Amino acid sequence: MAKSLMVQGTGSHVGKSVIVAALCRILARRGVNVAPFKSQNMALNSFITPEGGEIGRAQAYQAEAAKIPPSVLMNPVLLKANSDTGAQVIIRGKAVGNMSVREYHAYKGEAFRAAQECYAELSARHDVIIIEGAGSPAEINLKEHDFVNMKTAQMAGAKVLIAADIDRGGVFASMVGTMELLDPSERELVAGFIINKFRGDISLLKDGLDFILRKTGRPVLGVIPYFDDIHIQEEDGVALDAGRPPAGGSYLDDGALDIAVLRLRHISNFTDFDPLSHEPGVRVRYVRGPGELGQPDLVIIPGSKNTISDLLEIRRSGLEDAVVRYPTSGGSFAGICGGYQMLGNTVKDPDGVESGTPEVKGMGILDVETVLAAEKVTAQVAGECLSAGDRMCGAGRLAGYEIHMGRTELGENAEPMFMINEKNGQKTGYYDGAASRARLTVDAGLPDAWGTYIHGIFDNDDFRRELLSGLRQKKNRPILPLDYSELKERGFESLAGLVEANIDMGAILKLIK
Repeated sequence: MAKSLMVQGTGSHVGKSVIVAALCRILARRGVNVAPFKSQNMALNSFITPEGGEIGRAQAYQAEAAKIPPSVLMNPVLLKANSDTGAQVIIRGKAVGNMSVREYHAYKGEAFRAAQECYAELSARHDVIIIEGAGSPAEINLKEHDFVNMKTAQMAGAKVLIAADIDRGGVFASMVGTMELLDPSERELVAGFIINKFRGDISLLKDGLDFILRKTGRPVLGVIPYFDDIHIQEEDGVALDAGRPPAGGSYLDDGALDIAVLRLRHISNFTDFDPLSHEPGVRVRYVRGPGELGQPDLVIIPGSKNTISDLLEIRRSGLEDAVVRYPTSGGSFAGICGGYQMLGNTVKDPDGVESGTPEVKGMGILDVETVLAAEKVTAQVAGECLSAGDRMCGAGRLAGYEIHMGRTELGENAEPMFMINEKNGQKTGYYDGAASRARLTVDAGLPDAWGTYIHGIFDNDDFRRELLSGLRQKKNRPILPLDYSELKERGFESLAGLVEANIDMGAILKLIK
């Protein structure tokens, strides 16, 4: 069985996912056969593994940091919230149903058994497992049902590092308070702390670090500097709500290509747009209301965990009206997964898969009809552009993954965008997506509206460059080429280098011997 180390936190969004990814890359660079693990993740950003199972995007990112393929074993339980009080429950990569909080509490024994089984299988394949916790292990109202933190550490025999975010303030109180609220047996598992997002002169922390050691008996094993210049993928929509500036073009650059993404309440897989936001001369912004839309070059309707609910909400807000009127400015539309469904004429849900609304009118921008179905499609796919999108395909081949619970049929005024000829490593042949028959301009050769079920489509460098180049023709400004795979790899290496230089790696290695 593998040796293990666990990263828990004083709360949510303190940097656990990033620290796990960094440790995975640090160990992989040393030749260690390492893998990430998280018993249960709650996130709307997900990924499809080579075996066709669905896991949290963070664990896929961590697997990439470890230089290994992602697996459902790394995230056996995934919860995808689809209402304020319920979520879709995914076990070992496959959806088992929608559950309320009460229903899931009754099901948690089964979920933890799945986590135990997956950890045992993963442990048999690797030498070291770096485990991520969730939220805080000291939430009194949640501890009875919590198997993601200390219960997982006990299962794995793992020592625990507690991560804390100093940028939020109150870092020393949060570390001491977490230890005070743990049971004695849980405290025994804690080996030390990591302070994250520090700005300034570390010598100014000395008194605080000494106090933590005296008060808790545990050392601070690392102080990681604040950074905003290393590419990492965000786990969920909190990053969008924080109003962070785009990673690409500046808001002050009047010549930047302007891409507006609708900020849906149940937005999912917004990591689809990371490659666009990192393109030089491109600005990606998230739009909540009609007054924020403006006159962008491209409007994208992203994926949604509840297509009907989000469509009705943007309709009530007036954002849909602004979007439908927008083409008069000469712009264009793209829809990804749930956004593709919203662009159509109708979305039907006869079996109540997502809501109690059996049918809702779509935006009517694409001549397609969608029927939601109980069977969830989860697959890695590869294919090629058809004539509707050949201007955007460059070399022709593209790859991505599908996660959806609907089937979409094309009408007379739409044509398929892509031919999928590989699914989960097996040869196949079916159409994906749709494009309107109208064109922006003869020269650009781009559809004025198109949609697809392929997540990760903008990761394809040729496709992304051709799309942006076509949109930029009227501005007569070239797009500087970006290799997104290279960008991610540089991010992993920079992250690992930064963390390794600012933690006591010798002490951490002793914890996993």
